[in-house]
Amino acid sequence: MRPPAGPIVGAGNTICACVDGHNHHIGITGRKREVTRVDEKLSRLIFDSISDGVFTVDGNCVITSFNRSAERITGFTAGEAVGKHCFDIFRTEVCHRRCALKDTLKTHDPVENTRVTIITRDGQELPIQVTTTLLRDDEDHIIGAVEFFRDVSEIEHLRQSLEQKQTLEDIVSVNPRMHDLIRLLPDIANSECNVLIEGPSGSGKELFAQVIHALSSRRYGPYIKINCAALPANLLESELFGYEKGAFTDAKRDKPGQFSLANGGTLLLDEISEMDVSLQVKLLRVLNNGEYRPLGSTKTLHTDARIIAATNANMLDVIESGAFRQDLYYRINVVNIAIPPLHERSEDIPLLVGHFLEVFRRKSGKPIERVTPEALATLRNHPLPGNVRELENAIEHAFVMCHGPEITVDHLPPQIVAGPRGTMSANGKSLSEKDVILQALERYKGNRSQAATELGMHRSTLWRKMKELGIWR
Repeated sequence: MRPPAGPIVGAGNTICACVDGHNHHIGITGRKREVTRVDEKLSRLIFDSISDGVFTVDGNCVITSFNRSAERITGFTAGEAVGKHCFDIFRTEVCHRRCALKDTLKTHDPVENTRVTIITRDGQELPIQVTTTLLRDDEDHIIGAVEFFRDVSEIEHLRQSLEQKQTLEDIVSVNPRMHDLIRLLPDIANSECNVLIEGPSGSGKELFAQVIHALSSRRYGPYIKINCAALPANLLESELFGYEKGAFTDAKRDKPGQFSLANGGTLLLDEISEMDVSLQVKLLRVLNNGEYRPLGSTKTLHTDARIIAATNANMLDVIESGAFRQDLYYRINVVNIAIPPLHERSEDIPLLVGHFLEVFRRKSGKPIERVTPEALATLRNHPLPGNVRELENAIEHAFVMCHGPEITVDHLPPQIVAGPRGTMSANGKSLSEKDVILQALERYKGNRSQAATELGMHRSTLWRKMKELGIWR
């Protein structure tokens, strides 16, 4: 008896229709190993109507049948595939390293829903999901194996789009300048260029760096951050490049540097403007050709780490002072992201407050649902020199102080509260609840829904307060 040439999938992928070398039907095998005579044409019709790609192999992994869906997915015809080894058709490294069919033939165990990438007939990489099981004849002898596979490229594309959307949503903003930056991030991430992120302390530079890494092809590789201002030059050099045993007194063993550890991933050099000039020369070499030497070593190593630099300094001023090399600046500043301070995008404050409310509510378990309009106006009127980080700290402080359902001015940090109650207007007078609501309505040109969102209350609550305070719009 020759190996089967046409499996048919039934419930649970357990039933196979077997035909001999002359394409004559010899039965159906399955878990119960029931053998039933069926019409040969019907058997072939069912085999070709299966939406998944299906093919069978003999004990040597030579293809013995190939259905129409397999033809459609791979681009190879059954005539081209039958008689060839499966790795000649699927052409992927997995075929030689760990082939699902070979594993099934060797261990007799099925392989279920394994993701592999194949090369189609026209040379395109295609992700597929693979399930394999043994084929047996009527006497329960193993005569080969069958593989079911499906194209999952569209599913993966949708998953990546969803992950990208979720990642971008980590940056909370309604500011047009910020939205322009956010729209650029996928393109920046997909490139391999160096990036310089500029912005004041606490504005979100590290978040932008993390998003770039998460959206890039390196997202499964390491993401490492090192603060160039936190270490003296000699320690920063050993931290970046590593060292060999005996390179200095305390070097008792070899230690890999961050360039080595970040290989295949992303390395964020935070506060790069603080890096010593002597070390900048060595960094320039890494950026030029990926080469570096650990301390105490004569061996040149190579890194495939992507470099993202960040700073809160005006780099042109630092260059003019002689503290930073101009050629290094041009190497790290291929793409520049300038994050505006929070006081230039105060419309983001209500959105960020809502975000931090949710974060700390989950973390603390406290049932705090909102921030009063007066407290929100206080936060808006404060310059917030610490930017998003200072705002986050203020809400965390309020969660410690608050024991009710809403955060009031009294729960905010003392340095943020401009007066004993409420907020301060431009002439130094305390703002009433009516003033706060009027200002919000004015900012949104009378749009009650947008004003209510900013004030942290439901639209119906705002409407009720407007009636009580005699505000009609």
